[in-house]
Amino acid sequence: MARRGGRQGVGRGAWGAAAILIAFALVALVERGLERTLPEDGLARAVAAQASGVVVESEGVVVSVLPDDRRGSRHQRFLLEVASGGTVLVAHNIDLAPRVAGLARGDVVRFRGEYEWNDKGGVVHWTHHDPDGRRPGGWVELEGRRYR
Repeated sequence: MARRGGRQGVGRGAWGAAAILIAFALVALVERGLERTLPEDGLARAVAAQASGVVVESEGVVVSVLPDDRRGSRHQRFLLEVASGGTVLVAHNIDLAPRVAGLARGDVVRFRGEYEWNDKGGVVHWTHHDPDGRRPGGWVELEGRRYR
C-alpha cells in the first residue's frame, strides 16, 4: 500500500486499533487479578502515579530501623531512601520469613514486594514467600543473602 512520500507501511488507523486491543488486554489481565510487576525503575513510576497493589523490585539505603510492628502478624520495619530521593517503608513479615539479620543505618538493601502508595512515600510489603503458593513471593536482600 503506497503512502504519501512513496513509503509503504501500516496506516495510522491500524496502529490505533492495535493500541486499543493491547489496552483492553491489559485491563482484562488486571481485572482477573493477575500480578502486575514493574521493572526495576517501576518503584519511581508507582510513587509518581500514586499506585497501589503493584509489585516492584528496587533498592535503597537504610535511613532508619524502626521497632517491630507486633499487631497481628509481626513485621520488621525499616525506612529506605530510594534513588528518587524519597523514602519508602518496608514492612517485612517475620512470621513468614526470617528477620533481616544485622540490619543497620547505611546498609544498601534490595527488595521485591508489593507497593502501596501513601502520602509519606509508601509501604512495601509481601517481601516473603506466599505460604499458599498463589503468587510469586517477594524478598529482602542484604549483603548477598535473601530473606524470603
